Amino acid sequence: MALIVQKFGGSSVADAESIKRVAKRIVDTRRAGNDVVVAVSAMGDTTDELLDLAHAVAPTPAPRELDMLLSSGERISMALLAMTIHSLGYEARSFTGSQAGMITTADHGSARIVDVTPVRLREALDEGAIVIVAGFQGFNRDTRDITTLGRGGSDTTAVALAAALGADVCEIYSDVDGVFTCDPRVVPLARKLDAISAEEMLELAANGAKVLYIRAVEYARRHNVLIHARSTFTSNEGTYVLGEGMTDPRLAKGEDMTDVIGKEEPVVAGVAIDRSQAKITVVGVPDVPGSASAIFTRVSKAGANIDMIVQNVQSASPGRTDISFTLPKEQARGVAQQLQAEQSELGFEAIVHDDQVGKLSVVGAGMRSHSGVSLTLFDALSRHRINIEMISTSEIRISVVLRDTDLDEAARAVHTAYGLDGGVEATVYAGTGR
Repeated sequence: MALIVQKFGGSSVADAESIKRVAKRIVDTRRAGNDVVVAVSAMGDTTDELLDLAHAVAPTPAPRELDMLLSSGERISMALLAMTIHSLGYEARSFTGSQAGMITTADHGSARIVDVTPVRLREALDEGAIVIVAGFQGFNRDTRDITTLGRGGSDTTAVALAAALGADVCEIYSDVDGVFTCDPRVVPLARKLDAISAEEMLELAANGAKVLYIRAVEYARRHNVLIHARSTFTSNEGTYVLGEGMTDPRLAKGEDMTDVIGKEEPVVAGVAIDRSQAKITVVGVPDVPGSASAIFTRVSKAGANIDMIVQNVQSASPGRTDISFTLPKEQARGVAQQLQAEQSELGFEAIVHDDQVGKLSVVGAGMRSHSGVSLTLFDALSRHRINIEMISTSEIRISVVLRDTDLDEAARAVHTAYGLDGGVEATVYAGTGR
């Protein structure tokens, strides 16, 4: 008997019919002889609707009360799903994050999991029940308050449960068939990957790929959890995310792997796009030691997460330099205002805030041993007359910042240039990616 953790996102439980479809899938997994634990998100757009309601009654909702409100969405889903499973003749028990033993930091809206003590879940499994857990939420022991985990919280809940319970696999269900070589809404000929390394998946998730969230992949890699990303709407096998030393599960199933065994890993695994970034350029910074440190000290105090940084010496103004960096759009305006307020002290000439940019990233472990990867990227963009504004690289990634209006065309051009196009258009079943 295997222990399988399953996670279903908002689009998978968007309405009553969707919940019935998910319940049947869970029951089929139980009927096959497996123990089943399920982490579930709020229905459809419930979280966004609750956020809108909170801001309608209070311009700046109290963080503690906002977490109390938002955590109710997952509790509705878990209870309805448990009821549906009961109607199919199987016992199911629903648990909130705190009841499931999800212990977190005290940071409302962005808490992190520090421990999982799934005593009640193990008891329920031992008694033959299907376990349903509200994702996205936990409990802080010091404050004794409910907390929410922020973006990707339900994915992270599922992986954390899989690690704590020693599950055989953590299945993350969404409205696409797995991890694709690019977002199929942007590149219709994107191909589904049968397997991808956790290292590559981390880079894709960090650079805009939405099918899996970076915190969940990071947790899985650290705790050696096998992730299987697949679709709620079909029974097709999805994409396995393999940690270090893991064997592709298709080998254990006896599937024909002659097309994979013995082959080198592909140079490029996928292309990711990210529209959530803005760019700030600090113009005319004194080109002396300590200037960059002074600027980024202010940026750090504003709580911003910096992604890419480029510094250029000005030819027109000797002794001056321009520093450009990217950060999340929602943080950019506040950072720009913070720097502007201290312009005289920092000594720069001007500041430019640009939120009309997008980031394109090419990821592949094979980059380590192949030359010409960057040339292919730059040549593809050049042929489509797409200008590059910033460049950043790591051992297995190349990222470029472009005009946001060029991003979709750039993704398709680069995807084709690396030979990633498939023969048929990918299917997106519900339209959101989650």
